[in-house]
Formats: sequence, structure tokens, C-alpha cells
Amino acid sequence: MPHELETFSDGTTAFASARLSAWHQLGTVTQHTMKAEEIMAAAQLGDWGVRTIPTVGIDIVDGFEVRIPADDRRMTVRRNPVTGATEYLGIVGTDYTVVQNEQCAEMLDRLVDQVGGAHFETAGSLRRGKSVFVTLKLPNAMEIAGVDRMDLYLIGTTSHDGTAALRVDASPIRVVCANTQRAAFAHAVGHYTFRHTSNVNSQISQAREALGLMWKYMETFEQAAERMLNEALTMREFEKIVDQVWPVKDNASEKTQRNAKERLGTLKYLIREADTQKAIAGSRWAGYQAITEYLDHFQPAKDETARANRVLTGTTGELKLTAFDLLKV
Repeated sequence: MPHELETFSDGTTAFASARLSAWHQLGTVTQHTMKAEEIMAAAQLGDWGVRTIPTVGIDIVDGFEVRIPADDRRMTVRRNPVTGATEYLGIVGTDYTVVQNEQCAEMLDRLVDQVGGAHFETAGSLRRGKSVFVTLKLPNAMEIAGVDRMDLYLIGTTSHDGTAALRVDASPIRVVCANTQRAAFAHAVGHYTFRHTSNVNSQISQAREALGLMWKYMETFEQAAERMLNEALTMREFEKIVDQVWPVKDNASEKTQRNAKERLGTLKYLIREADTQKAIAGSRWAGYQAITEYLDHFQPAKDETARANRVLTGTTGELKLTAFDLLKV
């Protein structure tokens, strides 16, 4: 599945990232963290001037064009950031309220206006401007018994074609394209949706309350992970978990059985000998981390990009959740 990031006529891509390049190696990568106005400019999301205009159909009657207005529909358009041309985005109802890209970033800013250390991390345009995303990295992170750190992000997304409302999610997944956006939605730990037909600014307090669930999630997840860290895991138990994550039928082909054997060998190496597991060796948490490391870095693929695509778009996320559920105590 493609990244769906928007590429303009001059070859540039509507994507920006702070300090770290994404797997697709596209867009602008800055050497510093960014404020709202900086990431809007770097990702070419600023000054689109999204607006609605009348929608008119054209019919041919007796060889002549007849204009037929659609009174209950409006067309959303924008200013192309490179050419300046007016471009079609979508068809919406007459009660649709436009949310500019800058408002999406401002909304994230307002949600964390009392949280020092938060900064904008990524932003981009998808499907030729029909939807956009902006992520803010939070200074707080989940610490698993002082051993493993998991960063958290607020992700603002909105559409300009009427297909989705303005939404903010709290997630441990850094959004860099459409694929990771879907993954973040699937694993969001709290979210709030702003309707395009209401006042976004008036809903900030309700959004804060809804996202408060994120902190409860962090506490619950940390407790589960720490229990896993303190619980021993034998190699026999680990092999049984692997069999449940990747079940192989008794009548499976020789190739399937060979692949399963090779996978188990790699997983056993990761849990026994990999440097990444030294601090947590012998625990159920090490078993979980070995499986996630295999999925992210060792599962067979023709190249790293193909593997990254599989991680973001395939069943990798479901396999990780299955492994977590089997290993948690």
C-alpha cells in the first residue's frame, strides 16, 4: 500500500519531520523541533485558504449546456501551495464548516498549552490535499520499570472532502504517512472528534477531558508490562506462545514448515542473545519484545522498505497485540 503523501508538480512532498527522517525518505527533515507555524510551512500546509463554493452540474439539452445548481451541496476547494491554482477537494453539505490546516495545529497547541516540553513532530498532506495530519510529541512517556521507554503523541487529523471530522488521538505511534495514520487510529489510547458543523474552539475543554483517558491507559499498560517484566518465561513456554501467534497446520507444506522453523530460530536468538534483551532477559516482557523486534526488523521481506510497509499496513499490529495478550499476566 502506498504512503499516499501528496507530491506537487515541482517534485516536493507535503511532509515534514523533526530531526528524524521517515521510512519513505520523503519531505523536509529539520534539525530542530518545530512550533506550529514552522511545521505548517515545512510541510507546505499553510495558507491553503480552504473554502466552499457553489456546486453546479452541467446537462446537455438539445445540444446546449444547461447549468443546474445543487442547492444542498457545496464544493470544497483550496489554493495549491506551489502553483497557486484553485483545486477541487470534495463535496460537502451546506452546514459544513471549514477547518483550516492551521486550526488543526492550533487545536493541538491549545490542548497542551499547560504542558511544557511538547513539540510538533510530523505533519503532512494525504490524497492530494483531501486530508492532513499533524503530530505533537508529548514530554511524558511510559517507562517500563525504568527499562523501556515508549513515547506518546497527540495526532490531529482532518479531511477537506467531508469524509472525516477533525479528530485528535493519543497514541504511541509516530504518524509519517497514511499507513501509520491508520495504525495510530487502531491503537489510539484516547481520542476526541470535533464535528465540522460546530465550533471547534468551544470543544477544547471536552477534548481535554476525553484525552484524560490516555493517562489512565498509560498507568494500566505500565502495570501490565511491569508484571510481565517480573514474571519468568521458560523457553518451552515461549515456543508455545510463538505457535499460537503463528499457528501452523499439521498438513502445512514443507515450505511453510521450513519457514516456521527458521522464524522460531530467529525468535529464540532474539530472546536469548540479542543485546536489546539483556536488561530484561528471562522475562515475559522479553518474550514480547523479542516478537515485536522480529516483526519490525527480521520478518522476511525483499528490502527494508517492503518490511516497513508490511509493519504499517499488514497484520503486524494484530500479531503484536495477540502476543501481548498471550504474555501478559
